Amino acid sequence: MDNPLAGHPKTSEAAREAHEAAGDVIASEGASAGAASSGAASADIASADVVSGDVLGDVVRLLQPRAPLGKLVSGAGAWRVERPASCQPFYAVVMDGAVRLTAERQAPLELTRGDFVLIPAVCGFAVASLDASGPPLGADAVHCLDGEMRHGDPDAPPNARLLVGHFDFASPDAALLVSLLPEIIHVTGEERLATLVALVNDEARKKRPAREVVLERLMEVLLIEALRASSGPSAPPGLLRGLADPRLAPVLRALHERPAEPWSVAALAREAALSRSAFFDRFTRTLGLAPMEYLLAWRMALAKNLLRREAAGVAEIAARVGYGSASAFTTAFTRGVGVSPVRFGRGGGKTVVIRLLHHAANAITVHNR
Repeated sequence: MDNPLAGHPKTSEAAREAHEAAGDVIASEGASAGAASSGAASADIASADVVSGDVLGDVVRLLQPRAPLGKLVSGAGAWRVERPASCQPFYAVVMDGAVRLTAERQAPLELTRGDFVLIPAVCGFAVASLDASGPPLGADAVHCLDGEMRHGDPDAPPNARLLVGHFDFASPDAALLVSLLPEIIHVTGEERLATLVALVNDEARKKRPAREVVLERLMEVLLIEALRASSGPSAPPGLLRGLADPRLAPVLRALHERPAEPWSVAALAREAALSRSAFFDRFTRTLGLAPMEYLLAWRMALAKNLLRREAAGVAEIAARVGYGSASAFTTAFTRGVGVSPVRFGRGGGKTVVIRLLHHAANAITVHNR
């Protein structure tokens, strides 16, 4: 199935009217029957430890990030390492020295001590010394030295040392949520992040009890701090840019706080204090998708989480995410996800392939130096 969060719909008048009409159908398709109980349903789903109205927090909770695969690497002399596209989000913390990162569709980035970089989704990339040229080193140029992997000359002093690894996102909707993030997140010069990097650096160098557990938790906090630091009007279209928009941030909070309400484009426009057409254009341009598409995808993400946890039956979950009947919810879920709610809850959703389509063509870098 195609990712309903992906793409940049054109906002011509005809396209907008078509999206608004379709969106109002989505909002009212079974939801109006439950309008009287929408407040209770919203409170109910909030109590399920999923929805808080903190949009970024909600997304991180649904992603369920873990960072179990970290390792220390260093380089000496001229060296270059390439990695093919992977389904796992990659991170790197520069602990000493400097390196150059080149990634598909991106301008090269120079990373220095204290920098953090996250590649959330599928993207091939290379990491190299600043003076590297030519092809990547072969396997015979990689050495294990005192608990770290050395690239290049094993006898020379290192010109860079990094903690690298992968995040695991346990959510069945990880592809949907990741598609709202920039293709590369590079944070430099952030004091709070620098403090966390220093803690990671200290923990990685010492062989204390529970070292791996502490590093995993620190990396989770680093992820959140990086996302916080990357939000702003200069961010690529997506969630982080939407959260920085003073008119759209209240709308996103309302959608996350009260997903069971029978929302329409007109109702959301009132939350933003904008005309219907101005709101639709601004939301679509900023988030990279139409308002009701975002609402539908968020409802489906919540429904998947509840089904996976076996938190309730189909009829109750339907009410919690804004549908007045189990049949209307089943139709929408099957159309959007590719399997029925019952089958998904039994594990059938694991076989659904979600195609990642990314919004951003440019990396986002936060400079506060």
